[in-house]
Amino acid sequence: MNPRVGVGVVVLNKEGKVVLGKRKGSHGAGTWAFPGGHLEFGESFEACAVREVLEETGLAIHDVRFLTATNDVMEAEGKHYITVYVGALVKEDNAQPQILEPEKCDEWRWISWGDVRSWFEKQVQTEGVETSDDQPRLFIPLLNLFRQRPTFDPTKSYDSAQE
Repeated sequence: MNPRVGVGVVVLNKEGKVVLGKRKGSHGAGTWAFPGGHLEFGESFEACAVREVLEETGLAIHDVRFLTATNDVMEAEGKHYITVYVGALVKEDNAQPQILEPEKCDEWRWISWGDVRSWFEKQVQTEGVETSDDQPRLFIPLLNLFRQRPTFDPTKSYDSAQE
């Protein structure tokens, strides 16, 4: 089976926080991930990002820019994705993400990149160890973003990306 293409959207607000959602009902259930989804035939990364973020969170975004990509093999699930990460700005300063697909997401939240990085570090330290359910766990593509692009910072990457 060939790899599929997923688009992960790093939605930034004026404070530099990003939106993460707690997945449910599919591979990666219980883990935290950016909004996003499958790239449709003939669709641009930017159009996919705008569509998926609006469908999943109700947030309107603009100034979508390519940031990076990861190679994500999920052996336990028998899946292989190339995840294309794009960054975008939320249009309304105080907009809050909504759960528009409750079968796919339990919660959306604005979170600082430093907090996401600390979740990653705790997850790596406890790999293979039973932990309490209150310890957030990251979706494999987001884990791989830290592993494959260790210096990645969404605000810096967004600011240096070409529109």
